Amino acid sequence: MSSVAPTNSTVPVEAPELAAPAEPGDAPRRRFSINLRQSGIYVAFALIIALFAVLTDGALLQPQNISNIIVQNSYVLILAIGMILIIIAGHIDLSVGSVVGVTGAVSAVLMVNLHLAWPLAVVLTLVVGGLIGAWQGFWVAYFGIPAFIVTLAGMLLFRALTLTVLGNQGIGPFPDQVRTLSNGFTEGYLGNVGLGPLGGADLFSLLVGLAVVAGLVLVRWRDRSARLGYQQTVEPLPVFVLKLAVAAVVILTVVVQLARFKNLPWVLVLLAVLVLGYSLLTARAVFGRWIYAIGGNLQAALLSGVRVRSVVFWIFVNMGVLAALAGVIFSGRLNQANPTAGNQFELDAIAAAFIGGAAVQGGVGKVVGAITGGLIMGVINNGMSLIGAPSERVMLVKGIVLLAAVAFDVWSKRRAGLESR
Repeated sequence: MSSVAPTNSTVPVEAPELAAPAEPGDAPRRRFSINLRQSGIYVAFALIIALFAVLTDGALLQPQNISNIIVQNSYVLILAIGMILIIIAGHIDLSVGSVVGVTGAVSAVLMVNLHLAWPLAVVLTLVVGGLIGAWQGFWVAYFGIPAFIVTLAGMLLFRALTLTVLGNQGIGPFPDQVRTLSNGFTEGYLGNVGLGPLGGADLFSLLVGLAVVAGLVLVRWRDRSARLGYQQTVEPLPVFVLKLAVAAVVILTVVVQLARFKNLPWVLVLLAVLVLGYSLLTARAVFGRWIYAIGGNLQAALLSGVRVRSVVFWIFVNMGVLAALAGVIFSGRLNQANPTAGNQFELDAIAAAFIGGAAVQGGVGKVVGAITGGLIMGVINNGMSLIGAPSERVMLVKGIVLLAAVAFDVWSKRRAGLESR
């Protein structure tokens, strides 16, 4: 009997200790933790920019060069938006480069050979991209063939169609409006304003930059307030303000440099609309939550009533439409549709998604992260070109960066698993 008493007497002592982490007084200590997995990509991006800014004696951050980075990588960033959704759902698409090629060829035939009005031709090209996505989505979602195999076959099939449509030769030139969308800039609607030693800059572009920063602050503040309302853990206010301040400085710096050159590229405006729309889709819409649910735990998603087949089908349709848009942008930029268009674009899009924080197993990733990953690849390409590095060295560095990003994802998961034990 005496041996039982001490055991029972310890229960009132241990119970409060187990419940202690939930006490309000301990919350501030836990809120100061920073998620390295989510923030690491942005820190790495800043370090890469700083490194090449030094190596190029500041040429990387010149207004014209920043504009070139955005314009030259716009089609990869568009593809990365669609690719991140597919990877979050636990799939892959190896055919996007070939789809870019065939849809660019279709747009050239419609605009140049058949002389259709360019808006109608663009819409029809997007429809063709959607049909291609529906073709692949059917085999993946409803027939059960792995996406790797379906899109690998699609890569070969649509490259062959590209050569067939073009007759193994280029078609051009494109209408001025399409070239403007790909390479053009917004007009200086409100004139220039002086910026001291920086010279003049377009006032309208600066106001757009301020509006973007204001919108970002509003959205982030409302999100933080909502989390506090649900008694969820949030970062401390000083850290929250610091992150917003850094983001605001980066956005305004880019906008000021663009405004000093030729104002905002039209393709940047298009990208901003896409990023905003798809970010809201993944964060706020039911369809976006279903994508994460499928990639996170397929069986749990099925048991929860998620329409898995329909979701998988539509994310491939979406990928086809975005690939068609990228095809129009790329062809318009070159002012010609050619048989080699889109070669290895799928590798750049996949690399952008994984570098941007997507998990190999699915269920994790953000649109903004994929855009950041794509910009990292673009800065590496541009920076190494400015310092005169050979192409093989560029491929070497990009391969190392991709491997490091995936290795970090695997390491962080293993560490989280060990800490949870």
